Amino acid sequence: MNPFRTAATAARLAAANPIQAALGLRAEGRLEEALAVLSAPGEFNADFYILRGDLQLELGRIQDAAESYSSVTVLDTDHIYAQGQLALCLHSLEQWEPAAHAFEAVLQFDPHRDEVRLDLADCLLRLGRYGAALECFDKCWSEASRRRSLFGKALALQLLRRFDEAEKHYEHLLTIDPAAEEALSNLIAMSMEVFELARVQKYSQRLLELNSHSTAALKGLALAAIERHDYPAASRYFYQLVEVDPAVARRPEERSDAVEYRISRRVFESLEEIRRKQKTRAAHVSNGALPR
Repeated sequence: MNPFRTAATAARLAAANPIQAALGLRAEGRLEEALAVLSAPGEFNADFYILRGDLQLELGRIQDAAESYSSVTVLDTDHIYAQGQLALCLHSLEQWEPAAHAFEAVLQFDPHRDEVRLDLADCLLRLGRYGAALECFDKCWSEASRRRSLFGKALALQLLRRFDEAEKHYEHLLTIDPAAEEALSNLIAMSMEVFELARVQKYSQRLLELNSHSTAALKGLALAAIERHDYPAASRYFYQLVEVDPAVARRPEERSDAVEYRISRRVFESLEEIRRKQKTRAAHVSNGALPR
């Protein structure tokens, strides 16, 4: 076979029918070459832009894919596939407002697609439109969306500061999925915000049983122990936390999150002193003697 003749034939095919040529190259796994066939400047039909967008997406070129799908929506505003793919690209690019508009366009044509509604709700949460997000989650009906919509409703209620309702939804989620660490983490954060130490203790202990390296659980238990003035227990949890997240060992004035905010400089130094004594005691025990 003459390679020059083969190359010339391929070039003629690409020029005559670039979509067919690109599909053939794609079927062979030659994605870059397939995309190159569709990279010529000019105005093309929707199928051309769709295929180009799909190839760009497969190659991880999300911004380019978004532009290709957008070209389709300009040609045909009712093209559901292009709107959906554009929405997913914009969501990946964290362009929440245009992504929300694209998801809404898809739902106008197909209002029963819960996976699209969940993604729309996620955009609305990130835009701070918590009430609208809650409405989206409430409209989800399928069994497949149940867990994600329940968590989303709880989160939206938490952000709306409707804490009692949020807690009920998180607890409901935990009956469905007892290993839902994110639900317990949010319950801890919510309990800290209202300074309900008993709940902080309860949810932190449940989370620690699921994940012994959970920073949220260790922070919650350390805070609860500090507020009870149980410094030995606080020291134990605090230095378990340091092993997981060394940044926690910075002094209080260098930190700004909820747990460290509760730890005064004096308490922080007390924890360090207790830890030093524990290390000294452990060293003596390993040497066969106890300090007096």
